[in-house]
Amino acid sequence: MDMYLLIITLLAIVIVILGVSWWKWHAFISLTVASLFLAIMSGLSMDKVVVAYESGVGSVLGHLVGILALGTILGKLMSDSGAGMQVADFFIRIFGEKKLPWAMLFAGFIIGIPVFFEVGLVILLPLVISIRKTTKQNILLIALPVLAGLSIVHGLVPPHPGAMTAIGIYNANLGKVLLYSLILALPAAIIAGPVFAKWVHKRVIPEGEPELLRVNTASQKLPGTGISFFIILLPVVLMVLSVVVPFLPLPSVLLKFFLLIGSPVIALLISCFAAFYFLGYRQSMDKNVIKKLTDECLLPVGSIILIIGAGGGFKQILIDSGVGTSIAQMSENLSLSPIVLAFIVAGLIRVATGSATVALTTAAGIVSPIIEHMSGVNLELLVIATGAGSLMFSHVNDAGFWLVKEYLGLTVKETFKTWTVLETLLSFIAFGGVLLFDMFV
Repeated sequence: MDMYLLIITLLAIVIVILGVSWWKWHAFISLTVASLFLAIMSGLSMDKVVVAYESGVGSVLGHLVGILALGTILGKLMSDSGAGMQVADFFIRIFGEKKLPWAMLFAGFIIGIPVFFEVGLVILLPLVISIRKTTKQNILLIALPVLAGLSIVHGLVPPHPGAMTAIGIYNANLGKVLLYSLILALPAAIIAGPVFAKWVHKRVIPEGEPELLRVNTASQKLPGTGISFFIILLPVVLMVLSVVVPFLPLPSVLLKFFLLIGSPVIALLISCFAAFYFLGYRQSMDKNVIKKLTDECLLPVGSIILIIGAGGGFKQILIDSGVGTSIAQMSENLSLSPIVLAFIVAGLIRVATGSATVALTTAAGIVSPIIEHMSGVNLELLVIATGAGSLMFSHVNDAGFWLVKEYLGLTVKETFKTWTVLETLLSFIAFGGVLLFDMFV
């Protein structure tokens, strides 16, 4: 039965790939058809198919719709007011064109600590596109280091939800996980980011253009560099505040207020209004121009939202049909060290379900009863090994795959050659770091 489930999962993934690349279906249709195929073939009862699909769509889009819409508006204002150009010029002046991939890696790494991968993406990609326009370089050289920085902290570093859940399940020490994960994340991000980007940008030249944020400066007068940085960092600062505030001795009303303004949707909403004023009205755009910019940039988001939603539906059917559980049972029969087991289980569930957070939490749930009766297991490194496994081989059932593809204007094949390889490099390098660390800690 386990083998049968794995085969039909593979067939469902093949349907997605063929649908998009060969039959030229929209990715939303390909993912929906693959979800139905998997649900029916795995024996999910007919009355549960649509419910599973809809709940999957809802769970993914519930927290993403607002983030994607507001992040795109913020990005559009950054690019059309010229604020993106100002930040880009600053980085080019400080680092020089040769070291730009390094600048982008640190931007992704630092901004990625407090924010979700998707939020970091919509904050930083307008900047990537502005820099590309200024330097005329292959977009991969600038974008891949950003993606590496954002992705590795999302997978390994608290306060991201996967890492926090695993810390709770394993009863690991939060402070130690934070410290170890930052030490292990950086080398992985460097190799999968600037080093890999330098190698791959000569071998993959994207055919398309980034569709979502066509950078054309609507404003004649550029905003100052300081105000441009303020707008890009405002949502990040608000989100960092919401992480720090619980540790401060504040009255509960203030605490709740900071938690509210630090939630991604509210932080981005506040930042949009700041951008309307500082990058819009102050740059002599009137309210009609701002409304037109907002309408223009929200149209392409519809397609991305559909694709991500369908990916969520596919993921839910994978979970409800028992594929995740059957992979877990197969791996439990192998007698391996808990750190290696956690990495493999998380990796297999990630490949099957597409969600790093689902892979991390499911794998932690499977491995925790195994380690209960063992002594000498480093729980903090176990969290990081599980996180590393949850990053590998991002493909068509992962919302991140489609986000990167659509935002950078890549084909499915180009996304496999760049994003999928980058994620797998991050995963194995971080895991190698964990094994090395385990000898000494």
